[in-house]
Amino acid sequence: MALKIRLRKQGRTNRATYRLVVADCRSPRDGKYVEMLGWYNPFEDKEELSLSIKPDRIQFWLDQGAQLTDKAKCLVAKLAPAIVRQQTERETGRRAKVAAKRKSQKTA
Repeated sequence: MALKIRLRKQGRTNRATYRLVVADCRSPRDGKYVEMLGWYNPFEDKEELSLSIKPDRIQFWLDQGAQLTDKAKCLVAKLAPAIVRQQTERETGRRAKVAAKRKSQKTA
């Protein structure tokens, strides 16, 4: 089961709010989810009232193999930049490892 940390649309017409959730990538945008990790209200002026996340649970799900979507990554970067930095370093390390493996196979 491929898991994504993504936004789930809530609220009413022209006044949407969003929940940051862990969901199966095959489920619809507003469908069922595994766990709620936070919320985002784009209409609120104060940042502390517009965004709330649970960094420890986000880190847990990322360690389990879940992937952040682009919009979710931007929101998480606002309140927990260390999580995004760690994910970026992990991805860079993985790419370097794959490149080194290709290079060694090419020379052999």
